[in-house]
Amino acid sequence: MKLGFVSAILPDLSLEEVASFASAEGFSCVELMCWPKGRAERRYAGVTHIDAEGFTESDAARVNEMMDTAGVSISGLGYYPNPLTPDPDEANAYVAHIKRVIQAAQLLGVGVFNTFIGRDWTRSVEDNWPQFKKTWKPLVTFAEDHEVRIAIENCPMLFTADEWPGGKNLAHSPAIWRRMFEEIPSESFGLNYDPSHLVWQHMDYVKPIDEFADRILHVHAKDARLDRDRLADVGILATPLEYHSPKLPGLGDVDWGRFFSALSDAGYDGPVCIEVEDRAYEDSLQSRQAALRQSATFLRQFVPEEV
Repeated sequence: MKLGFVSAILPDLSLEEVASFASAEGFSCVELMCWPKGRAERRYAGVTHIDAEGFTESDAARVNEMMDTAGVSISGLGYYPNPLTPDPDEANAYVAHIKRVIQAAQLLGVGVFNTFIGRDWTRSVEDNWPQFKKTWKPLVTFAEDHEVRIAIENCPMLFTADEWPGGKNLAHSPAIWRRMFEEIPSESFGLNYDPSHLVWQHMDYVKPIDEFADRILHVHAKDARLDRDRLADVGILATPLEYHSPKLPGLGDVDWGRFFSALSDAGYDGPVCIEVEDRAYEDSLQSRQAALRQSATFLRQFVPEEV
């Protein structure tokens, strides 16, 4: 496995500065964010370390030379919108940019694009399914044609009032992953697996690894801490941030030894990218960089430094 981080936590740094930091701290890889340039629609969104708009072969050569000089690989390109939003113009814009990021990934020789399925959060899974098929079957074919695999993160995107009640990402549970992959059996369609989202949903975050071993294309390392006293007060129908907090790896409820044991047993040897969403470490760039260092120090007992 290769230890890296998600570049969304370093929006103040240029791509060259991100690569330099990663190199200096001994990271093997980075997941680079590819949002369209402009206003962020939510926290951790809107970060553009690769601008996929008009991205060319010469741009790819420049980026690859920069990363090669730093000795850091690109684990995947990341763009996490809601392409199943009920607003058709908004959905079309997201799909168009997804295609641009896939094309950029091909030019860079990066084999993985990380994203969300999306969801109309006001409707059931069943009622979302026709639009899922309409949107994602051609997108997966597009990725196949460009020799890129799509890795869907399992975050329900159910944190704020505007995401209530269903969340804005359909792919939040093993039952839905199973149905997705039956519907679209392509080897270019898989998971960006984050154990923390299963923790706060009160689900087993280790058991699915064996069943979906051949679908796990990328891993996010983030922890979650449940506040059981608060949960007992507000219940599971409250917005989830009322009873849990995203934390750095090792500061929450994930048993990372069990998790990495299952990953290694399943034969996973891909990237493991730290995702920092811990508010206790967000006061400054220095605090966020310290969060990455602290997370790496903890995780290297499971993902040793390459020699």
